[in-house]
Amino acid sequence: MSLLFSSYTLNSPRGPLSLANRIVVAPMCQYASINGEASDWHLMHWGNLLNSGAALFIIEATGVTPEGRITPGCLGLWDDRTEAALKDKLTRARKLAPATPVFIQLAHAGRKASSATPWNGGQLLAVEQGGWEMEAPSAIPQMDGERLPHELSKVELSGLIKAFVESAQRADRIGVDGIELHGAHGYLLHQFLSPIANQRSDEYGGSFENRIRFPLELFKAVRAAYKGVLGIRISASDWIEGGWTPEETAEFASQLKPIGCDFVHISSGGISPKQKIAIGPNYQVPFAKIVKDKSGLPTMTVGLITDPHQAEEILEKGDADLIALARAFLYKPRWAWEAATALGGVVSSHERYWRCLPREAQAIFGDVKVGQR
Repeated sequence: MSLLFSSYTLNSPRGPLSLANRIVVAPMCQYASINGEASDWHLMHWGNLLNSGAALFIIEATGVTPEGRITPGCLGLWDDRTEAALKDKLTRARKLAPATPVFIQLAHAGRKASSATPWNGGQLLAVEQGGWEMEAPSAIPQMDGERLPHELSKVELSGLIKAFVESAQRADRIGVDGIELHGAHGYLLHQFLSPIANQRSDEYGGSFENRIRFPLELFKAVRAAYKGVLGIRISASDWIEGGWTPEETAEFASQLKPIGCDFVHISSGGISPKQKIAIGPNYQVPFAKIVKDKSGLPTMTVGLITDPHQAEEILEKGDADLIALARAFLYKPRWAWEAATALGGVVSSHERYWRCLPREAQAIFGDVKVGQR
């Protein structure tokens, strides 16, 4: 049997969560919210990807405070209003698809908040353009010449931990199956980890032990409040001299494991526009292997994995446990169907789609026979 289409179990204090295969739809920002509320775009987008055949769907970076959004159009989960909107759209989307586990990525953008949408340049928004004051470990801008973010006080750090905990509790009420904390791509938790962005002189900056302190404290607090599957996405490299490294990522993951981390999702980059990323197929897979080997945690890998045989080989080598795709699913929402055809796997799909496959591919839905009228 294909490893990509073998089952996998994630464990948590609440119990095991079984995944039908090893394919994950990674979180992708849609910039389609109004005041943080999920919209009809999300209903369409989630319903589409819940019918993809992937075993796990992760909702996009979701702000735990209004100030934690990347853009004014980003999704939020910080009050009753945003909770109700997200619950409504997700409940409706799930009714239109096979039963599929759903995670949500809880996030705070830190100094990368208050930005324009990518198709509007993605640059920092002035207050008069709808922007707001950014928060960060240190008063260092993401790009030279930008206004400085506000350096978070210890009291404010406690407030942010409370915000993450409350958002996790809201996610639990909504009925998600797991939570991924966003510690990657230059956002707040990554900013604390990286010496590029974190130049504090207190116990939250300086040494490796100090830089991981706040992310560990935050993770512990969320773990205490949430008993479902809980993991974290981490940028394993800043791709810049003097930045965060794969070896530090592996050690950080090793320290997350005993405090209740159930998985790690390994990506890279985002802390500085000066990064030099060596982009190519599987370019982040070696980072996932380093972290997996060191920590022993269930590990997702992501990044320019586009071919089913490529994904299968990663699993065969033991470099990762789960294969995450993002934009590939936007271009090919049925990528998992094609992968099942190529590798001899089976996927679940809504019955309304059963008649769509060419004859040679119909085995991916098992012994399904649908007549014509």
